[in-house]
Amino acid sequence: MTVPPAQRSHIRPGIRSLSPYEPIESPQDLAKRLGMPLDHIVKLDANENPYGCSLRVQEALAEFDRYNVYPDAQARRTRERVATYAGVSADNIILSNGSDELLDMILLTTLEVGGEVIVPEPTYGLYRARVELFGGHIVQVPRTESFDLDIDAILAAVSDRTSLIVIANPNNPTGNLATTQQIVRLLHTGALVVVDEAYFEFCGKTIMPLTGEFDNLIVLRTFSTWAGLAGLRFGYGVFPRHISEQIWKVRLQHNVNIAALIAAEVSLDDVDYLYTTIERIRAERGRLIRQLRRQDLLAPCPSQANFLLCRVTRGDAHDIHLRLADRGVMIRSYRDPVLSGYLRISVGRPDDTTRLITALQNISTRI
Repeated sequence: MTVPPAQRSHIRPGIRSLSPYEPIESPQDLAKRLGMPLDHIVKLDANENPYGCSLRVQEALAEFDRYNVYPDAQARRTRERVATYAGVSADNIILSNGSDELLDMILLTTLEVGGEVIVPEPTYGLYRARVELFGGHIVQVPRTESFDLDIDAILAAVSDRTSLIVIANPNNPTGNLATTQQIVRLLHTGALVVVDEAYFEFCGKTIMPLTGEFDNLIVLRTFSTWAGLAGLRFGYGVFPRHISEQIWKVRLQHNVNIAALIAAEVSLDDVDYLYTTIERIRAERGRLIRQLRRQDLLAPCPSQANFLLCRVTRGDAHDIHLRLADRGVMIRSYRDPVLSGYLRISVGRPDDTTRLITALQNISTRI
């Protein structure tokens, strides 16, 4: 019997079993709900650069007048500029619409259905979601009590089914850093190791030099955070040549739009300015830590990034998150059982810190 088209499922079973994305309240919706001007919302939930992009980027995008023409499909000039910044060859560089797209390219190229991807948890939630989307199996290896890598446990999890080991460094949301020695031990397994350095510029420590020594190391980076280009989406990966040659086969042509290419190049022309904003964020991170330690709701964990993971010492994390939102302050809470008692706070401007601390003091008297 033929099943009528209306009754036939056109969706892959693997997709139907995935949990849908649940959007959080946007700054616009929050401002509307509170009857508050949008610029009064303190947005500390997405690890963005509060100082924005270089003014030169805004000027360059305003002056450009060829948006009707496709950019160079290989983005040769931008790749050369990025390669110089990263200290590698342009032949090893793949550009992307944000570093998340790079993960998709890697999985599409390397992951067999049923293949295993080792991910130390807790970490960036996208890794699990994308691996499952591509039909892979996540092997979750818990981090230590201090959220450090449990290298022995990771090594024990490696098998002939292992396709990748993915490490965020510094880790999101915990903010801590794996050592070069730890990464080297993972590389010696022979498995493909992907190190996501989305927050490299905030810690100044990188394993990029190892790309010249190991042909199983991939390093991912983004301009979203340090360069203030989150809304334009620009990332890059440094690949061994034998892998980059295959990535080119699956990469979408013109995957990076011309505005993002221009913004990336101009950002690299204004690195000195951008690094001054990084120093301001680092300084404010220290001030935020000191201010949080003076109250009794949140205990900040050490961080090498532009955010702090804070353990809730009194009250309920989700309740505090909602109470802050009602006061126009947006931070990040988690449903993951490991992180259910934690909140993540992005480092903002000094006045953002002041608003946050004032709101926490107000909440503290009601918990």
